[in-house]
Parts: sequence; C-alpha cells; structure tokens
Amino acid sequence: MNKIYDVIVIGGGSMGLSTGYHLGKRKIKTLVLEQFRFINQLGSSAGVSRQFRIPYPESYMVQMVLESEPYWAELQSQTKRKLLDTVGTLWFGDPSVHSTEGNIGQAEKALKELNVPYTTLTASDIEKEYHFKDLPKEYTGLFQADGASIDLKATQESLYEINKQSEYVDLREECPVIGIKQHSNSFEITTPEGTFLSEKLVIVPGPYVDNIIQMLGFTIRATYWNMSSAFFKKKSPEVQYPTWFVFQNPVGESGNQFYGFPSVDWNHPEYIRVAPDFVMEPLTNPNQRTLVPNPKELAYTAEWVKKHMTGLDPTPHFTSTCLVALSDVPTKELIIDFAPSYIPNHENIVLYATGWAGKFVPFMGKILSDLSIDGKTKYDISHFQLGSKYFRAI
Repeated sequence: MNKIYDVIVIGGGSMGLSTGYHLGKRKIKTLVLEQFRFINQLGSSAGVSRQFRIPYPESYMVQMVLESEPYWAELQSQTKRKLLDTVGTLWFGDPSVHSTEGNIGQAEKALKELNVPYTTLTASDIEKEYHFKDLPKEYTGLFQADGASIDLKATQESLYEINKQSEYVDLREECPVIGIKQHSNSFEITTPEGTFLSEKLVIVPGPYVDNIIQMLGFTIRATYWNMSSAFFKKKSPEVQYPTWFVFQNPVGESGNQFYGFPSVDWNHPEYIRVAPDFVMEPLTNPNQRTLVPNPKELAYTAEWVKKHMTGLDPTPHFTSTCLVALSDVPTKELIIDFAPSYIPNHENIVLYATGWAGKFVPFMGKILSDLSIDGKTKYDISHFQLGSKYFRAI
C-alpha cells in the first residue's frame, strides 16, 4: 500500500533534517528518506565540526550569514547541546590572492557595506595574537569576532530528535531511492521499504544529487571533492586557535590553501583540526570516494603546520575525508533552485544541489521548506538560482 505525504525530502543529512524540521513546524506531512543511517560520515556532512563565519567577498553572502543567525538561535533554544562555540574568524594571507573562498580586500568591503565590525591585521599582529609564525611580511588579515566552530553532530542530533518527536515528520533510514515516477500531479518514489507518494519533492542528498535527478531526466555540471582532514596534537593545554583560513598561491602540486578550527570539547579536545582547502584529484562520480585521505594532501598540510603554527606536533592524527559536490562556477557557488522547466512538475521539485552550506543549516531548511510549500521565499536567493545554467537534460 502506498503511503501519501505532502512533501518527500530525499536526503537525511543536515539539510534534509533541517527541511523536515521546518516543514513539521508548518504541520506539513513530510517524509525524510536517507540512503544510509542518519547522522553518518558518508556525505558532505562528514566530520563533526564546521566553520560559522561572516566574512565573504560578496555582500549578498554576508547578508545571508546574518540572516541565518536568528535560525541558529531558534534551534539552540530547543536543545541543551551547545551548537556554536564562538571563537572568532581569522582570514589572512597574501592580499592579492583570489581563491574559492574569495579575497581578503573584497571581504573587508563587504563587511563594511553591511556594518559588520572587524579588525585589520598585519603579519606581525597575526603572529603575536593568533599563534602563527614565519609569515611573509606582506601578508595581511582580518579578524571577525562572531565566527564560531559548529558542532555539526550536535546540530544533526538535535534536528533528528525534534523530527522524531513531530507528529508530522516520518524519518526512514537505510532507505535509498531506487525509482521515481511522475503522474499528472504527484511523484511516486520507490524504495526497498515500499512506494511513497507526494505532490512535492525536496532533493538534498549532498554529493549524491546527480544519482537522484537523473531519475527525473536531467543532470548537473559538477565536480566532486573528496576533501582530506587531520588533527594535530597540542603541546600545551593552553594552545588555542580561532577558526581560520589562509590565502596563498599554489606551490607545485599543492593548492597551498588551508583552514583550521579551535580545539573543542566535543571532538578530540587535546588536538587542533587543520585541513587543506584543495584536492589534488577531483572525482567525476561520488561513488569514487574513499574514506582514506590523499597522503600527499596530508603531507602538505603537516608541512604547513610545522612551518607556520606554534604549539602543535605536526604529525597528522584522526584523519578523515569529506565528500562534497561543487558546481563548476569559479567560486563554487551554492545552487538552490527548482528543477528545470522541461521537467514535468518542475515547480514542485526543489533542490539544494552544490556548495558548502554547513554554516546555513537551520536557515537553509527554512528556505527549502518555503520554496516547496509556497513556491517562493522572502529571502533573496537570486544569486543561487543557477539551474538554467548548470542543469542539463539527459
């Protein structure tokens, strides 16, 4: 017997759980399908920490982060778990470098435009105040005090528990979508657990998005990064860092851009996490992913830690990978859109398809739920409605 829902959410990671949460608040009968177990380490929500930061080179991205803050506060009010550890955001490096994260000077302009306070820094300031060393003298930086480390696992667990308690949300794990059929005004979703019907779809399976949308007759121009990460042991309990990102030009095989986190109570508190913000071998298919990091990427990271960070043993520990789908937009922009117009019922298919959005989890769920129910959102997502450019018919 088919079960009927108002909305089926395909993908039960951070975004799927957040979308289910907001739909449940609106008393919308919702099914969230997850191909693995909930709160897993196999998608773009792998790892238990993410960076919350306001600096961006575009004012619309800064605005989006500011708009997300009330939704983080709302979610925090419903859980005893601490979701954000506020330690500040440090951006520093070569002021001429333009990377997938942007540019320091452009970020300063965007912050000024929206009256977000920050502090400018010289290389000497950064070394003195934030435990870095041997930086080129021409490096500059900015520090924004509202940056935080997100406890992503606690965020997912909180959303999961709220959804479990909702009479409007049904959660199904180990329930991959193996078929989608369209009828005149509904979708028939086939899984190993049975068939489910709904009038609307929200597609948020992280890096596995193409596996789903191909069933609907289109695909996406995307690449896949199997990103490496490691922890480095503190030599002293007092050693601490903010969340940070360094802008540098590539050197040889190394993309030479790195980012890091503070030590946190919820994840190896005697260690500092540092990761490369580049991959040496992008994937063409998410099924190529591996849980073993690229050893060269880890070696470049360890060398950078040894050369430029104080108070850490440069031996990588607790290594991991995180798989993410990225558009081939130069800035690896988010894609938030409806299915293309040549797909039947396209106005009832909402997608978050590519990009890094951990900092937007509770806010993104609001946007996606509004799009699915109302066909619009009061928030400006025009910069991310790129489906006409990056989706293509099969």
